[in-house]
Amino acid sequence: MGSNVLVTLFLFSFSFFSVPSAADLSASFYETSCPDALSTIKSAVVSAVSKEKRMGASLLRLHFHDCFVNGCDGSVLLDDTSTFTGEKTAPPNNNSLRGFDVIDTIKSDVESVCAQTVSCADIVAVAARDSIVALGGPNYDVLLGRRDSTTASFAAAKSDIPPPSSSLSSLISSFSVKGLSTNDMIALSGAHTIGKARCVSFRPHIYNDTNINDSYAEKLQENCPESGDDNNLASLDVSTDDVFDNYYYKNLKVEKGLLHSDQVLYNNGSADSQVSKYSSDSAQFFSDFTAAMINMGNISPLTGSSGQIRTNCRKAN
Repeated sequence: MGSNVLVTLFLFSFSFFSVPSAADLSASFYETSCPDALSTIKSAVVSAVSKEKRMGASLLRLHFHDCFVNGCDGSVLLDDTSTFTGEKTAPPNNNSLRGFDVIDTIKSDVESVCAQTVSCADIVAVAARDSIVALGGPNYDVLLGRRDSTTASFAAAKSDIPPPSSSLSSLISSFSVKGLSTNDMIALSGAHTIGKARCVSFRPHIYNDTNINDSYAEKLQENCPESGDDNNLASLDVSTDDVFDNYYYKNLKVEKGLLHSDQVLYNNGSADSQVSKYSSDSAQFFSDFTAAMINMGNISPLTGSSGQIRTNCRKAN
């Protein structure tokens, strides 16, 4: 058999068994199969965020923690089973991730308008966007068509989600491994313009680091002792923690980043210029942030016949 024939057969076989990719996602994916999907999700998100503004940040964080662990496949929502330990109790998530009940409500609402059609992974992606918009942030088209995983990984959640102790170089590396640029990383970090963090996450920064505003550190120490009270909360954006804006970057410029991994973005390093740009140009931040959210949402989705459409986001069918 000639070499050209072999190459042709190989290429045909490769294309026939090609892996799922973000190219299979589309903003209009449910236009025919579930035309009320997006409005149903939005209504539930708006209701949840109106009851508790912090929930918007929690739903956005769910999407990030989902995508960074084996792709945007809804695995973060799975409860432990007899065959695997899921991601909910992994160190980055345990006693920290929230919003699962809201996702359950959304899933129930969506199932009532079109049964077993819209994946949990897509619900998480859309809920993140709708949360951003509900808190004053930019709108963008969410690419859809993800399917749900049937398993989850405690180990991957433990290793792949960047911890609050991360250096700038480790953040760049953690995002690069996922196919995200340094520009994406700095823009996505701006999600910390909303929400709160636990004392255990920012304690090392306020007691051990020198690149922090003294009065800001002292104020935080009042509610976060050197030991104990690990779950006491502080705002990630000390200025406007329930509004999606560019004050996160303004805060970094005056050394008021809550986490070590926040302040490393403005610490006489390679990210300083981009932080400065965003601090003075909210339109540029919004534009880069939405592009980065789409890029993050494209990480290793299950599409086509891979995975499944869960009827209950907490367990495989």
